[in-house]
Amino acid sequence: MLSKEKLNRLNDLAKKAKQTSLSDEERVERDALRREYLDNFREGFREHLDRIHVVDKDDLSKPH
Repeated sequence: MLSKEKLNRLNDLAKKAKQTSLSDEERVERDALRREYLDNFREGFREHLDRIHVVDKDDLSKPH
């Protein structure tokens, strides 16, 4: 999970980008933070999906 400080910084950069333009350094920093955020999100989502089990209602009546 992205730290609160990094998430706040990413939000600050996104807000600034909407109001004015970002410097080259800020753009690189924003892109790196976005990449880290998305990587963490995808990993968590993938783990969540791995724990999901589909149950067929017809399968419930059969003994295992």
